[in-house]
Amino acid sequence: MIAPDKFTKEKERIKSLKAYSILDTLPEAEYDNLTILASQICETPVALITFVDDNRQWFKSRKGLDIDETPREISFCAHAINDTNPVFEISDARQDTRFRDNPLVSGTNNIVFYAGASIKNLNGLPLGTICVIDHKSKTLTEAQKTALQALADQTMKLLELRANKIELDKTMFALKKKNDDLERFAYIAAHDLKSPLVNISGLTDFFMENYGNLIDLEGIEVINLIKSSTVKLKEMIDNLLLHSKSSLLDKENCNEVFIADLEKDFSNLYVFKDNCIITFKTTANSMCVDKIAFEQILNNLVTNAIKYNDEEKIKIDIIITEELDFYMITVTDNGIGISKENQKNIFDLFTIVEGVDRFGVKGTGIGLATVKKIVEDLGGTISVHSKLGEGSKFFFTLARNKK
Repeated sequence: MIAPDKFTKEKERIKSLKAYSILDTLPEAEYDNLTILASQICETPVALITFVDDNRQWFKSRKGLDIDETPREISFCAHAINDTNPVFEISDARQDTRFRDNPLVSGTNNIVFYAGASIKNLNGLPLGTICVIDHKSKTLTEAQKTALQALADQTMKLLELRANKIELDKTMFALKKKNDDLERFAYIAAHDLKSPLVNISGLTDFFMENYGNLIDLEGIEVINLIKSSTVKLKEMIDNLLLHSKSSLLDKENCNEVFIADLEKDFSNLYVFKDNCIITFKTTANSMCVDKIAFEQILNNLVTNAIKYNDEEKIKIDIIITEELDFYMITVTDNGIGISKENQKNIFDLFTIVEGVDRFGVKGTGIGLATVKKIVEDLGGTISVHSKLGEGSKFFFTLARNKK
């Protein structure tokens, strides 16, 4: 018996092999299917996918053999990875000086015929083989050799997919960590920013109550501007937090929302708007959705319908239709409408299509972007149909969750 030589670029080869994290892994159907094909194509009782490590050859997949590995010094595959031929073939190992007294040949494994095609990475380094074994002498046809090479290439593709998945998992873990860090930062930043804003707002109220009669009209106007700016900034911070947290929603979360209760809640919420009529129409008595998220969506759309409306009587119709796998909700208003060119980007973050609303307040460009994000995170879609001067109709869907 002649022990196999080390590969010429052995350190580089071993490093590449270990980078795939394939050694000592559990059986996988994708690899087992290839050994089954190799056995059938080459008409042999044994087929293996082997990887040659520092001191052993380890079998990732094996058909017709009961052992998991063998020492490298008696390995046929360790010879095969050094061979320059596409397929390393031994017709009768009993007659070959390299193998005739090999324990795999003379022992119970009774290897007589061997053929192996190297599994090579993109740099041409052989990591192991896909090989076939028989207990009698034989020779492969050219077609069988070609097929064995193709199976070796397919094995390499599986390894590359494995490596890509490992890198993807690492990237996803790193991104999750960054997102968690950003969320913690956003919470701390929001808290630290909101506290002085609340103080500023409170101080302006205190100043006006105690010293308002000592300030001229221009000074009062400046103080009111300071207060409105702090309120606006606080609103922006709250909306940004809501936008960033919307991706944490669980689309499987299900609460039974009764439409009658929802209509009552909205009537109470906007009761101070005596010029606003909100009407609900529905084919369902209740919905199974994430209640908090659903109410956030509706609240934002209804608030926008009120703010961007120049009619004396504001009319908002909310229609809820129950389909097989989803709910279709439309929110229609009689407001100022949205131009066709602006409809393309109203859901983009920080996009503001109107200067100020009916109360003279400029928007933040966060609300509709957050609505879209929440809808999509819950497995739905949202769109708008509108004409200037004729109001707007928002359509959105939500997946029907099952309790």
